[in-house]
Amino acid sequence: MAYQAVDEIMARCEKDSVEFWKAVQLEDCEENGISEEESWNQMTHMWNSMKESVAAYDPEAISRSGLVGREGKLMDVYREQEKPLCGDFVSKVIANALKMGCNNACMKRIVAAPTAGACGVMPAVLVTYYKEYEASEETMIQAMYVAAGIGQVIASRASLAGASGGCQAEIGSASGMAAAAICSVRGGSKEQMGHACAMALKNLMGLVCDPVAGLVEVPCVKRNVGGAVNALAAADMALAGIASHIPVDQVIDAMGEVGMKMDVSLRETSMGGVATSPKGLEIAERLGM
Repeated sequence: MAYQAVDEIMARCEKDSVEFWKAVQLEDCEENGISEEESWNQMTHMWNSMKESVAAYDPEAISRSGLVGREGKLMDVYREQEKPLCGDFVSKVIANALKMGCNNACMKRIVAAPTAGACGVMPAVLVTYYKEYEASEETMIQAMYVAAGIGQVIASRASLAGASGGCQAEIGSASGMAAAAICSVRGGSKEQMGHACAMALKNLMGLVCDPVAGLVEVPCVKRNVGGAVNALAAADMALAGIASHIPVDQVIDAMGEVGMKMDVSLRETSMGGVATSPKGLEIAERLGM
């Protein structure tokens, strides 16, 4: 049976004397009846697809609505010509998060991790780090397993869908997954990975899903930036020895509760939030939505 709690993954780590990523891989093999090599090859394919999707960004492509497309290029130009407040690495993370969101809006191939609307968070954090610090492929694929294990638990205990849990279930979940994953890349313990995920989720808890005109473009593309930068902050806090006072599984449960209590107008229906702002309604009318 798939893991129902992060604590279950950690318990297996202790029982079998394996790392967090390996405990996730072993469950994948058992759940799907495949070998460790087959599992690794599948995750390698996912990782390679994620790298390719970042590289496939076309700075001249615009979504059919005309709302998004060039944001990634604008961030690159800004970083090259100015001195970003966030520094060089984080500004690259921001640019890649924007690029992936734009890729999704422009119907390019993306990796939905965990969803298409949140496709920019994990690659912005992991692919950017991989390129910037020349991390090994093996380390990054292991990090993908860490993220997958976290995502599996969130799907089981709460939700990964904006329609059922708001954007906290999409961008929030992606941010928690990325925080734990990059924490593992930096040599964090399994406990620190849990703290990183918990803090990332808490920071975005209650985030609503309010797509303008029903499109996964505004404010979705820019929210990927928030999720990516939040993941880095949460991971850094965990690596610094800062702990989440609320255990990660309890944070996930709380996120699920908040999602259920969230009004339907704030769960991907475009009936609330910025979707019904004067400008949001104007855009929807212009697009015939």
